[in-house]
Amino acid sequence: MSIDSKALAEGLISAVPFARTVGIEIADVTVDGDDVRAVATLPDEPRLHNHVAGPHAGALFALGETASGAVVMAAFGPHLAVGTPLAVRADIAYAKLARGAVRATATLGRPVQDVIDELAAGGRPEFPVAVEITREDGAVTTTMTVVWTLRPNN
Repeated sequence: MSIDSKALAEGLISAVPFARTVGIEIADVTVDGDDVRAVATLPDEPRLHNHVAGPHAGALFALGETASGAVVMAAFGPHLAVGTPLAVRADIAYAKLARGAVRATATLGRPVQDVIDELAAGGRPEFPVAVEITREDGAVTTTMTVVWTLRPNN
């Protein structure tokens, strides 16, 4: 499936004003079969800092959740007429101090067709999106899993 990653990024940031407010940008979205990935970035700005001069935990969470949302839209955007994506829960672990600009890479954790089939059968499928947030030196500072659902529109 081919995706217009620029249009997807613009649409997502437009639809989620909070992401725009903190300066999150969708840098890349790729779809290669069931390998659906998105990369989002957060700038290094003092207004986003915590007490140790790195990005606040809330800003890191917003970055990861936004990257996961880009994956969801890339994978399931063509199915929005039948299901509305909603985040169900998230788990986040802060492993290293984040400093400077950070980057979140999100990856879909369930085959796209399995989710679509469950939705078509009248279910409310859940699927994980794994996220790694890294510093500019490549060190993983934060890991996160956001579990999403497609709520049937009927």
